Amino acid sequence: MKRSPSTGPSCSRGKSAGNRVAVSGLSGQESDDRPEVLLLFSNLKSSLPALSKLLDNCSSHWDYEDPVYRFYHQSYKVYFVQEATLRIVAALQALAPDRKLNSWFLQIVKDGTGKEFGPDHNQKWLEVVRPIVEAFFHARFMLEMAVRYGQTLKTPPRMLPSGWAALLYLFDLR
Repeated sequence: MKRSPSTGPSCSRGKSAGNRVAVSGLSGQESDDRPEVLLLFSNLKSSLPALSKLLDNCSSHWDYEDPVYRFYHQSYKVYFVQEATLRIVAALQALAPDRKLNSWFLQIVKDGTGKEFGPDHNQKWLEVVRPIVEAFFHARFMLEMAVRYGQTLKTPPRMLPSGWAALLYLFDLR
């Protein structure tokens, strides 16, 4: 049965032409002129080369695909992704060093870092190891949003694309 694009769930929804128009069309709308948002945006723009490189690294075979595979393979090597999570969090925090990151985000990172493999972890794999992968996914998502909107926005908008809004939540600016 052939499915039309308007029926059922689709992973390509976020890549629709409408979304690209909405994001690129933001430059003509009113800017968010709060000083703390402008400072975050300025720091984001100046940090973009390093953030882009970090995102590339955290999207590579060994730093993205392999840890997820290792999770399902029940390999202790998934524990190595904690280092990437902490590098991402440090890079994001550096964008607004005087602001505390969102408490939920910090709890997710705390629950998913600082863990060392123990033989008993295999018996409770999901309980112990899923938070490691979850923390990485949340951190990587925020990094991806920082890079995406650092590249596409000319000014911080008042009318928010979801990813920019999520990034503002990271810094409790939403």
